[in-house]
Amino acid sequence: MESLSWSLEGKVATVLIQRPPANALASGLINEIDSLLDELEENADVRVILLKGEGRFFSAGADIKEFTTIESGEEFSKLARRGQDVFERMENFSKPIIAAIHGAALGGGLELAMGCHIRLVSENAKLGLPELQLGLVPGFAGSQRLPKLVGRAKAAEMLLTSDPISGSEAVEWGLANKAYPEDQLFDKAKEMADKIAKKSPGAMKAAIELLSYSKDDRFYEGVMREADIFGDVFVSADAKEGISAFMEKREPHFKG
Repeated sequence: MESLSWSLEGKVATVLIQRPPANALASGLINEIDSLLDELEENADVRVILLKGEGRFFSAGADIKEFTTIESGEEFSKLARRGQDVFERMENFSKPIIAAIHGAALGGGLELAMGCHIRLVSENAKLGLPELQLGLVPGFAGSQRLPKLVGRAKAAEMLLTSDPISGSEAVEWGLANKAYPEDQLFDKAKEMADKIAKKSPGAMKAAIELLSYSKDDRFYEGVMREADIFGDVFVSADAKEGISAFMEKREPHFKG
């Protein structure tokens, strides 16, 4: 794999995202995550998965450069559905997945983190869904998972302002479980992973299955509609302006 590596310590598989400089979430990385889940699911030595990013960030967003190579709204919707499927698989995965978030989890990076069962953050991390700043909307189920975690009003604030929140705020809002000083984050995450790994694998699998019943049919309807809208918005003039502005490091000028 080009962008992922993993190592086993005890019963915990630590998975490292390695896609410098920002661990951007490209389609290839999404496919690698899916393949790695295949591998870890069959490995009886692995009871818990700990996901973290190498370098300065957990994952600072989707790969905007890849967006410029996509030519149609239908292709964009297909990309969205692929990410949705993999992150849904993560949320229902038979082994607990813990995200240890430092630096930033933005856009697709936050959607990846929201697909994990538990999120631990550094106090100064930045978490957000800034897609509207590019004239886009979230595409990997972020518009559906975020309000389930923080409530509709706070989700609206995060989406419509594009402003990130800190790791400490993420705990207050319900987006993350615990916040730590950055130099303690990974040790604390490993400590929790080790604690969980002592539980019965069968009981953990059953508990995760039971948690999935908290999502109703409207969630899945919303996810499907998100993918459609992701493609529709992508072909708009405002989206082209937003992506161009991002690449050119300037303020976008949306005309509606």
